Amino acid sequence: MSADKTLAEMEKAGKSAGLQIWRIEKMQLVPVAKAAFGTFFSGDSYLLLKTINLKGSSFRWDLHFWLGKESSQDEKGAAAIFASQMDDKLNGYPVQFRELQDHESPTFLGYFGGVVTYKKGGVASGFNHARTNISDVKRLLHLKGKRMVRMNEVEMTWKSFNQGDIFIVEVENDLFQWNGSVSNRYERLKGCEIVNNIKNNEKAGKGKITVLSEGDSYPQKMLKALAGSPKDIRPEIADDDTAQKPAQRKAATLYHVSSDSGTLQVKQIGTAPFDQDSLLSGDCFILDNGSKNSIFVWKGKAASKDERDGALKNAEDFIKTKKYKPFTRVQVMGEGSESALFTQFFKDWKRRDHVEGFGKTYSINKVAKVDQTKFDVKELYKTPKLAAQHGMVDNGSGKVQVWRIEGADKAEVKKEDYGRFYAGDCYIVLYTYSPRGREQYIIYFWQGSQASQDEIGASAILATQLDDQYGGKPVQVRVVEGKEPAHMLAIFKDPVIITRGGYDKTAKKETGISETALFQVRSTSSGGTKAIEVAKSASSLNSNDAFVVKSPKECFIWKGLGASDGEIDAARFTAGAVSNHKAVEVKEGSESAGFWSVLGGKKKYASSPRMLDDLESNPPRLFAISNAKGRVMIEEVPGDFAQSDLEPDDVMMLDTFNQVFIWIGEGANAEERASAPGLVKEYIESDPRGRDSNCPIHKIKMGLEPVNFIGFFPSWDHDFFSRRQSYAARMQQLTVS
Repeated sequence: MSADKTLAEMEKAGKSAGLQIWRIEKMQLVPVAKAAFGTFFSGDSYLLLKTINLKGSSFRWDLHFWLGKESSQDEKGAAAIFASQMDDKLNGYPVQFRELQDHESPTFLGYFGGVVTYKKGGVASGFNHARTNISDVKRLLHLKGKRMVRMNEVEMTWKSFNQGDIFIVEVENDLFQWNGSVSNRYERLKGCEIVNNIKNNEKAGKGKITVLSEGDSYPQKMLKALAGSPKDIRPEIADDDTAQKPAQRKAATLYHVSSDSGTLQVKQIGTAPFDQDSLLSGDCFILDNGSKNSIFVWKGKAASKDERDGALKNAEDFIKTKKYKPFTRVQVMGEGSESALFTQFFKDWKRRDHVEGFGKTYSINKVAKVDQTKFDVKELYKTPKLAAQHGMVDNGSGKVQVWRIEGADKAEVKKEDYGRFYAGDCYIVLYTYSPRGREQYIIYFWQGSQASQDEIGASAILATQLDDQYGGKPVQVRVVEGKEPAHMLAIFKDPVIITRGGYDKTAKKETGISETALFQVRSTSSGGTKAIEVAKSASSLNSNDAFVVKSPKECFIWKGLGASDGEIDAARFTAGAVSNHKAVEVKEGSESAGFWSVLGGKKKYASSPRMLDDLESNPPRLFAISNAKGRVMIEEVPGDFAQSDLEPDDVMMLDTFNQVFIWIGEGANAEERASAPGLVKEYIESDPRGRDSNCPIHKIKMGLEPVNFIGFFPSWDHDFFSRRQSYAARMQQLTVS
């Protein structure tokens, strides 16, 4: 790849919402295929750019450079240089993250569902990223972690095993999951989810899964693939200290930084919480939170180019001077683009042009300044280049066929009903596209949250049969309701609508469909939009979204104060699809008595001052409090969280800044329940923002969640936990090949 092509990759960066990844190859940027996202070679370095579409006409960027343990110094240096150049291309607005293998930030891990895979070798060794439909693989994967899982490819020997973790032995199309005797059931369940993902996505549904526990009789195929014998298995290896008590954090310190004399000079300003006025536009500053393995560098907009360009080196020198751990995380940001993790150390942080409530204006990083195109799913069909920038296999304009599972068979869905799903059903979607003139296929099998276990099982079987009809060429993707990938949303030209009810094979028609219904319309982080039916109660409303209310006699579109234009447009489409009545548009706060009457009366809903604030400034955070490894620890759930992240066997903490919730799962043990209040109190008292120690703490039980809690979760399902299977049933379902 020439320097011109690297420049072209720079020009493509950050133009639309989504994730872009490049690998450093021969000191050049080479884009990574979406199928390989989440897999990294330990001998390489990478650049990752996450573009987030904020409400309004602005973007926010997180720019990460990832350094493999065995990557050369030249490649590591090139990654940092490319990150700086890309930062310049985007006018200095991205927040830069230095990510080191095995010590990545929760933000980074959240891009991949909290799971990353490390492979041995790298581009210098001639290794390339794995493609789908690979049948000749032979490898051993070591799974470490609970909610933030790192999979290391290790030597194919029994000496790699230990009693506390999960291992996956992959021999051709067969997968063997080995559970150590000291591993906990959450880790085993997570292992099953991962091994199914490998089978469905990397092997297109081929092969067999076998789950084994330490001490079982091992299949000959597995024994033959591994060197040594099971006698070589080592004792449990202690987890790292990534999940600790919140009280272990020390007060952060702010330093003024100067290198005018040729050596790094730092002057202490004070300890957290800081005053925002301490940051001067003409200078650079280091915020030292090294006791928690993180350093922040702030670059004033009027600082000299040399000072700005040397920000990362200053941070690395600072880490050495303070004798902090080499893997201390580094974030570099420019004035006006501060991350939430940085602003939390300041009292009453105000963004530029800050206004109260919804309708915040952002005079920085506007679309026009960097010649961007606002992301719109519909544009994917007009501009293939935009689809490629968004990281999808194509622009979504290929051939689509949809079947619904009816008993043990599949029935074709009418084209006019494409994109309409019933929560009580399962569907198979066959997508055919022709890159470079050769037909390729993707099979999505979508499983509704209210579908029966028989239908869920049938969807997997019928998807495999369809795969066989096409000679094993398709890629199979299992999709659970609410977790639809961006490309699946894109192949339907209009917003996807998910309705309660489903097909009754006895009555041979749809049943369970309400004449009066409420649909929540919410945009996804990738730009697609879904309308999901929720409980028809005013308590289901949320000021951040748009809603459609329909009854036999009328239809309303309710526009929350925080709803985006795209969500309102999608609500208009949804209203036309679910009702024969002309929709009446209602702004939040201007509802008629007739509107409330349809919903059974006016009730409290998620519209607290916290919900009316910019969630980018102080985003809600979800943590698990668990003693699954023998000691009570607190661990953050990476990425965008959902109701399904509330684990019934744990105690969870939801921090919404103005209030904190302790959520108690029905299976949480006595020690977790007893420890949680003290841990939460310590968390609040040690928060660098200097929070009120009397911050309200709500203790709630699973199944009895109030509206001011559920409002922070997309499309809350009140029946979710009653339908949730036991651990044994979930394991059985995941281990059926």
